[in-house]
Amino acid sequence: MDTQNLLGEDFAPAVTPTSDERTLAILAHILTIVSSFIAPLIIYLLKKDESTFVSEHAKESLNFQITIFILYMISFALMLVFIGFLLVWLLSMVNLLLVIIATIKANENRIYRYPINFRLIK
Repeated sequence: MDTQNLLGEDFAPAVTPTSDERTLAILAHILTIVSSFIAPLIIYLLKKDESTFVSEHAKESLNFQITIFILYMISFALMLVFIGFLLVWLLSMVNLLLVIIATIKANENRIYRYPINFRLIK
């Protein structure tokens, strides 16, 4: 398997973002560590019409955090058969790793796509 697909994919935006746009894109990812989906939701709602770069990152981050939340709920249900404990730990590690990768890609002025993501917000 291609490592790039396992860790997501990235591509260059049509227009080079400003430093403020890059900062907001970085925050849309990194703040999920402490706020889950709240930070990317706020950033998306505030900037969706102003910046394509920020909007894409916030939307992708928001969708990923919703995906992680759904997977956590499934894992909590599976705690009855003990496999859920392992899944919660694994999800936490994957979430942290992918958020760090997304943050780095945003800092490099790249649009990042998480490898596992229910894209509910379009």
